[in-house]
Amino acid sequence: MTDIAELIARAIATDIGARQGQVKATVAMLDNGDTVPFVARYRKEATGGLNDTQLRRLAERLNYLRDLENRRTSILGEIKSQGKLSTTLARAITSADTKAVLEDLYLPFKPKRRTKAMIAHENGLEPLLRGILADRVSDPTEQAKLYLSKTVPTQKDALIGARDILVEELSENAALLGRLRDVMQKEAIITSHVILGKEDIGAKFSDYFAHSEKWATIPSHRALAILRAAKDEIVTLNIAPEPEKELEHIIGIIVSEINIRGQEKGDLWLKDIAVWAWKVKLSTTMFMDLFKDLRRRAHASAIDVFARNLRDLLLAAPAGPRAILGLDPGIRTGCKIAVVDKTGKLLETSTIYPFQPRNDLRGAEENLIKIIRVHGVALIAIGNGTASRESERLVGNVIKRLSTDNIHSSSVIVSEAGASVYSASELASLEFPDIDVSLRGAVSIARRLQDPLAELVKIEPQAIGVGQYQHDVDQRRLAQSLAAVVEDAVNAVGVDLNMASAPLLSHIAGLSPTLAQSIVTHRDINGPFDARKSLLNVAGLGPKAFKQCAGFLRITGGTEPLDASSVHPEAYCVARKIVQACGHDIRTILGNSSALAGLRAEQFVDDSFGLPTVRDILTELEKPGRDPRPTFNTATFADGIDNITDLKSGMLLEGTVTNVAAFGAFVDIGVHQDGLVHVSQIANRFVKDPHEVVKAGDVVKVTVTEIDVQRKRIGLSMRKDCNETPVPRKRESKEPQEARAPKPKPENKGSFGSALANALNKK
Repeated sequence: MTDIAELIARAIATDIGARQGQVKATVAMLDNGDTVPFVARYRKEATGGLNDTQLRRLAERLNYLRDLENRRTSILGEIKSQGKLSTTLARAITSADTKAVLEDLYLPFKPKRRTKAMIAHENGLEPLLRGILADRVSDPTEQAKLYLSKTVPTQKDALIGARDILVEELSENAALLGRLRDVMQKEAIITSHVILGKEDIGAKFSDYFAHSEKWATIPSHRALAILRAAKDEIVTLNIAPEPEKELEHIIGIIVSEINIRGQEKGDLWLKDIAVWAWKVKLSTTMFMDLFKDLRRRAHASAIDVFARNLRDLLLAAPAGPRAILGLDPGIRTGCKIAVVDKTGKLLETSTIYPFQPRNDLRGAEENLIKIIRVHGVALIAIGNGTASRESERLVGNVIKRLSTDNIHSSSVIVSEAGASVYSASELASLEFPDIDVSLRGAVSIARRLQDPLAELVKIEPQAIGVGQYQHDVDQRRLAQSLAAVVEDAVNAVGVDLNMASAPLLSHIAGLSPTLAQSIVTHRDINGPFDARKSLLNVAGLGPKAFKQCAGFLRITGGTEPLDASSVHPEAYCVARKIVQACGHDIRTILGNSSALAGLRAEQFVDDSFGLPTVRDILTELEKPGRDPRPTFNTATFADGIDNITDLKSGMLLEGTVTNVAAFGAFVDIGVHQDGLVHVSQIANRFVKDPHEVVKAGDVVKVTVTEIDVQRKRIGLSMRKDCNETPVPRKRESKEPQEARAPKPKPENKGSFGSALANALNKK
């Protein structure tokens, strides 16, 4: 391993809280083409048990540090080609531990357009500046007389030229920029003020019409709101220190850099230049630096929140293999209906018109009853859009009528976010070429209740709507982050090889969209796969892709019983040793925890498979193909509470968490407008991060604390000390539980650059 690779491994180990050996082994596997899900699940001996979150963080830091190294090499080569690379500069560049510091050092050598300072140099005014810096007693105006010419007709022109040279030197001084940036990051205040005349059009940003707080501590959601308001030209935005600190600290740093010690005429002139340099040049540089850093920080936090919410939504409890009726509510255009069987296959579609203008309530009920009877519908998924509560009442009446005939169905309100996007997509057109676009949404609603993961992967994650300001953040980074979340979620659950769609298969480790489609095509032509090893017969799927994907694909009822588990084919030999030790047939062992009770994992460890893998195999034999998702559970909305105007302060309601942000959680209580549980109202204790307590999809009980009908805002509380007025419900429900992944260690970039410099200096 090279010195640089060694230092990168050391820096990453510090960042993610791992040993250097774990990082080295993981980097080697990633460089060899292994995927994060495969490494996390099947290479625990090598990684020391790093989870997928840590591995994602490792890969991200690896890319950053390698990019940093490539840029460092490029800059060193560029400056060397100019003949300006001194030993001191080379040492500073090799010590740079962030891209920002590296670019500061490169700034004086960066090719640029002709500047005022260049013109002053051409006019021979640099000696004037050096003379003033050397002789502070003499009057700069008198010194300027010696530098007059056709291009510099007056003393004022000469001094302006000298000033331009000094200002450019200050603006390209990496050490000075670093000190100014440090002070600004500690002391800067971000302020926003409404633009005159924009009060009405920007009413939703009224909290920021006259707002100020420290740049260093502003929460990401407030930063994003201010950035959006500034982008929409509702407010003006500034980032600067307080005026007294600006003079005391900022100007003082520049004065110190110029080495102004007294009150001589030269000192006074230079002090004026220091103030000028700050006001005209350096303050703008600092504003842009802090603005970019604020945006980067806010974007990173927003993307993290979106990713966590998406993960929770994808891993929400599935209703499972049941016949489900999806109902996409509508008023004028009618309610669209689609029924799918337990495998998700579309059985029937229809449209009913129970509301205005037709008001065919009786016909709608009869149609629903007929469809439910014919297909044995167990669950009715109702989209949460317009007329969802009215549709829920309609379905409730149908369920009551059916119960008299001993037919039992139940209804569930389902988020329809992204359903319209799927309906109009090319994928939906290929899947349902003969079905109207409006009916495809009902299919999606039914399927997402049956298996949220399998259906939601068909929709661009950004369209699912579980983030805030997702259209404002870096779209490339957002897409990368969400793609990783989808990949981790799909592989954590695993998929049925003989039922999975191509979009779902494309998220399995090692499978590209092309390979996923090849698998489906092979399955359609040759029938269901009878064994995992049959995947090698798929065109284009070689041993490397097979190694990555095989463990995440399940085959139930095939020729190899272990194919129904998450045991990887490469470890079947270990599983068979365990089965042999039990003295039973493998089919009687699977799922039989009592038969495995007397075994110890240590007795099956060998040179190829260590203790973590053997323990995983034993666990999988006890519960083959187990689903890590929680038990299916739904919220029951209160009767008679259909609109925001029906709410009263103190009502105790049940709802579903739809979105979790840094400042709180949004909860659907069935009134077409999600309510907000502020972070201070989530529990009776201090909660720093709402994700510690709730996640998207959780069923929670909340108390109404505030209703603002005009602004369509609902305040809710989950605290137990609120004054509650219970509202009758049809049934109670329990909140599902799910183990949460540990949080990654905070980023630490400080040690890498200095360590690299020391290593190179030793050479």
